[in-house]
Amino acid sequence: MPVIVVANPKGGAGKSTLSLVLGTALASQGASVTLIDCDPNRPIVDWKTGPSASKVRVIGDVTESTVISVIQEEAKTRQFVIVDLEGTASRLVSRAIARASLVLIPLQGSAVDARQASRAVGLIREEEELIERKIPFRLVFTRTSAAIQSRIDRKIVASLETASIPTLTTHLHERSAYKAMFVDKLTLDELDPAAVNGLEAARENAMKLALELVSVATSAKEAA
Repeated sequence: MPVIVVANPKGGAGKSTLSLVLGTALASQGASVTLIDCDPNRPIVDWKTGPSASKVRVIGDVTESTVISVIQEEAKTRQFVIVDLEGTASRLVSRAIARASLVLIPLQGSAVDARQASRAVGLIREEEELIERKIPFRLVFTRTSAAIQSRIDRKIVASLETASIPTLTTHLHERSAYKAMFVDKLTLDELDPAAVNGLEAARENAMKLALELVSVATSAKEAA
């Protein structure tokens, strides 16, 4: 089953938010999903301690010596395995990338994030040489405005297109609902619309992103 690895050497790029939003959106449609939390702060492990009834399985305390076996075991029985990696270039990160069906590289609309995303692409290229196979990847813009794309975002998108770097067309927008997921420890479907602004728009954004992920992951699997 698809192993989706979320990687960026820069902290604060939105890796954990992207992982949780995608994992819970897929699970809400009946998919069996495991989220492997490799972030030292364990934000998704902490989320799972809350009252959510989501059937997403969350695994933490994964090390560089165990990450491969954990990924392989989960992939045997789960429809999607999503790995939220730490914000650094480490052996654990390299090992997870080497087992990926698809790598998602989240980035915000800034020159710093664009450079760090390029580093992530470089890590993928290095792993490709070691394992002698292509590792599909997509960049994903996070925390973007749903209403108007900024001038900086447009420039970065244009530069990525010029460089032929593949990017998901759906962005993970800046939504208070995504922050509320971690605060209340609930899924988007479980949050109270009366207490969270723009919840319905967040749900639509999450589902659109999840559907595009399924399409890309399926195409990558067929091409492998």
